[in-house]
Amino acid sequence: MRPFSIAGIQMYVSATEENVAHMEQRAELALTRFPWLDMLVFSELSPHGPLISHHPKSLTDTIQRFQDLAARLNVWLIPGSMFEHRETGIYNTSVVIDPLGNIVGKYDKMFPFMPYETGVTGGDQFLVFDVPEIGRFGLSICYDIWFPETTRTLAAMGAEVLIHPVLTGTTDRDVELAIARATAAQFQCYVVDINGIGAGGIGRSCIVGPGGDMVYEARGNEEIIPIEIDLDLVRRQRAQGQNGLGQVLKSFRDRNVDFKVYDNAQFDHSYHDGLGGLNMPTRNIHTPAIPGQSANEN
Repeated sequence: MRPFSIAGIQMYVSATEENVAHMEQRAELALTRFPWLDMLVFSELSPHGPLISHHPKSLTDTIQRFQDLAARLNVWLIPGSMFEHRETGIYNTSVVIDPLGNIVGKYDKMFPFMPYETGVTGGDQFLVFDVPEIGRFGLSICYDIWFPETTRTLAAMGAEVLIHPVLTGTTDRDVELAIARATAAQFQCYVVDINGIGAGGIGRSCIVGPGGDMVYEARGNEEIIPIEIDLDLVRRQRAQGQNGLGQVLKSFRDRNVDFKVYDNAQFDHSYHDGLGGLNMPTRNIHTPAIPGQSANEN
């Protein structure tokens, strides 16, 4: 198998200005510095930022620019994601573009970050795509990875690399790095987890190997992250386990148990129901006591 190189593009994202021109510049710089690159991956919502109101009603022109960019650079391109307006709702969607500029797949984020990503409809279709002579890749977006069922399904469909654009600007980035490592180890795949900076996140993009090892973790500045992946390593670990140890995909395949928690008709979800609605947290307002006034006085 010939080598295959992926570059994560961790870049500044504006919330109020279009970022497509900056993405084009960063992509061109990446191929100038590292002309052997085969694939470029940008962060979630990098083209138009995190605000739905700043995304165009039609993405046709934006996607065409990315198709032209991929063809011009002769590279696989995953340009983060964008909010797409459809008759059925607004979706956080990503496209996969091949080196000829063709769209080979489109994916809608399954788990919008509720209750913060209010107004966004979750998708229900998985996406895997084949890079000829290399292997099979799967795509998920940000919060999706918190639900291991998403990656389990992609791995069961043959994905050996998880492409995972994210937008995380919050205090849970450490947790996400742990989840990225655990995901790679659980499903014996590469995880390419690319965050933005500015309105696009706090950086710390990472690429994790199929044994859960941190191949590289970025910091909080703009970076081009070129990594050569080895899918023969993925296949060996899936067949024999890391260092000859756990063969987790085959163990799951050969299990004796069906998990009824996934079947709403068979499983008692009263505990889940007791957690309440999926609502925005509110502030508990404490009224200081007035000196000399008892707690029972109005």
